[in-house]
Order: sequence, then C-alpha cells, then structure tokens
Amino acid sequence: MAHIKCIKLSKADKSDLMNLMNHPKVRRQMPLLKGYFDENKCKKFVAAKESLWMEHGYGPWAFMIDGVFAGWGGVQPENGTADLALVLHPDFWGVGRMLYQKIIHFAFNELQLPSVTVLFPPTRTRVQGLLKLGFQEEGNVKIANKSFVRFCLYR
Repeated sequence: MAHIKCIKLSKADKSDLMNLMNHPKVRRQMPLLKGYFDENKCKKFVAAKESLWMEHGYGPWAFMIDGVFAGWGGVQPENGTADLALVLHPDFWGVGRMLYQKIIHFAFNELQLPSVTVLFPPTRTRVQGLLKLGFQEEGNVKIANKSFVRFCLYR
C-alpha cells in the first residue's frame, strides 16, 4: 500500500508543480488554466492557495506518494461552498480514490462541513464514479466565463 503524505503546497518542489500543471492530460481537465504555467504563475498560485489556509482554516495540500510528488488537492472555499479539488499527475491517477477518502474524512469529520462540491467541465462526461460516491448533480455554474457542472455531496 502506498504511503501518502499531505504537505503544504508551499513545501512542494515548484518544478514538480509546474510539470503537473503543464501536462497535456491534466490541462485538458482544467479549462481555467490559461497559457504556460511558468514560475511566476506558480508562485502566485501557491500564494493564493496558502492564503486560503490563513483566511478559512482549510485549503489544498500537495500529495506525496512514497516520497514522490503526485499532485495537489483538498477542499477549498468556492463561492460560499467548500469545493473538492484533486489534480493528479497521470502516473498517479490510480490513487485518486484513496486521496478522495482522505479529503472527505477531513472535510466532514475534522472541519464538520455540511457538504462539498465538485465542478467538472461539461467535456468531462464520465461522471458515474462521482454519482456512485453519492454526489448529486446540481446544475451548471459559470466561473470566469467558463461553464462547469456542479455536483454536491452532503454529509
């Protein structure tokens, strides 16, 4: 079984984060990600995510699997709700379920959140797994002029 460690995003190697955010398979799932994710964008991204922890008491982590950077995710505030994000390098797509369980445990048991949402671009049509986890489709939302399908899981 893989050893999972959640660390502050600011402690992750910036080159690993840039490689992840520039990976074509990852970018295909992130319509808000524009242009090359360079060092400057990385620095601003990490600062914004770290400020969520300071302001709200929660935000995304960097995931280390057996000592290797696998991606980032967690729950983060989004338009009055807690949004679940999970962005993994394709080499680690098989551990998404374990990370999801860790995030949900934190959200519902430690933070005592009433619900979490997931936002999928409409191009992401494989949603059966999400529905099997108990998420319910709640319609469409727009963020930065991009459409997303919103799913919600209640505690």
